[in-house]
Amino acid sequence: MPVGSLLPFSVAPLGSGSGAGGGPGASTPGGGVSGLHWLGPAGRKLSGFRLTEKFVLLLVFSGFITLCFGAIFFLPDSPKLLSGVLFQQQSPPASLQRFSTLQDEESGGRLARIREEHERALREAKDTLNRPLEDIQEDIQRDKDNILAQGRLTTGGRLPPPRPFKEPIGVQGGEPTDPEVKEKRDKIKEMMKFSWDNYKRYAWGLNELKPVLKQGHSSNLFGNIQGATIVDSLDTLFIMGMKDEFKEAKEWVDKNLGFSVNAEVSVFEVNIRFVGGLLSAYYLSGEEIFRRKAIELGEKLLPAFNTPTGIPWALLNIKSGIGRNWPWASGGSSILAEFGTLHLEFVHLTEVSGNPVFAEKVMNIRKVLNRLDKPQGLYPNYLNPSSGQWGQHHVSVGGLGDSFYEYLLKAWLMSDKTDEEAKKLYYDAVQAMETHLIRKSSNGLTYIAEWKGGLLEHKMGHLTCFAGGMFALGADGAPNDKTGHQIELAAEIAKTCHESYDRTAMKLGPEAFRFDGGVEAIATRQNEKYYILRPEVIETYMYMWRFTHDPKYRQWGWEAVEALEKFCRVEAGYSGVRDVYATHPSHDDVQQSFYLAETLKYLYLLFSDDELLPLEHWIFNTEAHPLPVNRKTERTIEGLAE
Repeated sequence: MPVGSLLPFSVAPLGSGSGAGGGPGASTPGGGVSGLHWLGPAGRKLSGFRLTEKFVLLLVFSGFITLCFGAIFFLPDSPKLLSGVLFQQQSPPASLQRFSTLQDEESGGRLARIREEHERALREAKDTLNRPLEDIQEDIQRDKDNILAQGRLTTGGRLPPPRPFKEPIGVQGGEPTDPEVKEKRDKIKEMMKFSWDNYKRYAWGLNELKPVLKQGHSSNLFGNIQGATIVDSLDTLFIMGMKDEFKEAKEWVDKNLGFSVNAEVSVFEVNIRFVGGLLSAYYLSGEEIFRRKAIELGEKLLPAFNTPTGIPWALLNIKSGIGRNWPWASGGSSILAEFGTLHLEFVHLTEVSGNPVFAEKVMNIRKVLNRLDKPQGLYPNYLNPSSGQWGQHHVSVGGLGDSFYEYLLKAWLMSDKTDEEAKKLYYDAVQAMETHLIRKSSNGLTYIAEWKGGLLEHKMGHLTCFAGGMFALGADGAPNDKTGHQIELAAEIAKTCHESYDRTAMKLGPEAFRFDGGVEAIATRQNEKYYILRPEVIETYMYMWRFTHDPKYRQWGWEAVEALEKFCRVEAGYSGVRDVYATHPSHDDVQQSFYLAETLKYLYLLFSDDELLPLEHWIFNTEAHPLPVNRKTERTIEGLAE
């Protein structure tokens, strides 16, 4: 472009000003001069000035032009500035504007490198914007997977701090000396292998097995997260000494377990099965992959706590971080058993990650509960996470409430009995249960009723049968010398739950049983007659055996094994049944992941010696995943509770 075309064709008269009366330079030497006229780059003339004046002006303009061209070609951002002025181009992205602040502090070589990097960044940005969104997302996921594979998972933007592995106590062994007991334990291990092998053959990598149709089964509880049976089974495989199976499960977790899913999950179920399973596998084996995956998943669940009170949502979209509650829950409430069953896992997430946020979240739940009045000292099953007020006054130690009470006790025990607040909350709750919920039938069976606005419903669920084991586990710390009383109460609950099994045709317990209308420990409604391989009765037998060594608990456990083999074992695994009072089973065709995590584990422990996972060193989460007692001289959790 000719130089002259860069300048205006005329310049205002030198004597002109910006307003009346002119301004600086209103008069010039050689009056009568009208101004300067520039007629073009070639063949043009300057008129109205003497030769010396023309020469001076040409020098001034030459210097000005030189300065402009120097800025254009030597300042790093000048080409962009000039092109924006002349061609009205849009400003570049904000991320690229940082180059405008660079100063010419070094040699021209550095400026050239900067310009080259700038241009390369522009080209890469344009290439990226022209690519399909799906390809970009795949690249991001691939990069993330590579990072995870190299063990560089971040925790809140930080690398997980190194954590030396402490050799666990009593994680294998417990071989019974009685050959008959050993034979029964070996049979239970065979049941585990049969369940696992068929899951591997027909549903590997999916959540659960349909053993009749011989295909995978997925529950919407886990969204698009897969592998529930694998993660739930890790610790059972380990303590049973099934090394090859544990190794293949670990390899699947390492290569395939991912949490970047655009779907809602149950915070409660994902926590107790996946987080609990991964933490337990880490504490048992010391394999770092389990620790990293547990921390990653824990971080994914944190947005569930983004409510006005900090009481978490029941459901969470893992990708968007948007939560909500079950639509059927009273007044949009969160469920007591769900938000109250996070404490053990989240405290251990803080333990293995060094990040206090996990423990802080669950300690805040306790603070919210402490501020609320409890009707008759009882905890209703519904709490609104926005208002912080109770919903419908329905109290149950079974479904909707059960594991909340379990975790109060176990929080105290897991703290090496230093969490005095958890201890008080638990024993106060037990006292309220005894006063308002625990009753005896006309024939002397002790049961735990449900409380609805002051009225009792004389029904007990299979889920409630865990309470026998809970009372036994907490008996030793009971106030006012009530240890013996608590053990007696535990034994009475165990007997009632055994009766619910013994009074069916299949010797398996119904989902719920009643104590009214002349019946005791029997399901009277069709929708309460099913059995889905639940563990709670076996769990109570195991605890009662550990604390009393009364042989009837092993006898009752073996009766359950025989019933499972006769009515629930099918060609490709184990299935629940729809009616335990029928003489021929109608299978529901689901081998639940908790069957391998809980039912078979508790049976195996029932027929093992006490040194296998000793209760003074291990606490089981509500999915039967063992977590170690925290024996530390300096505790951070105590400070969070204040």
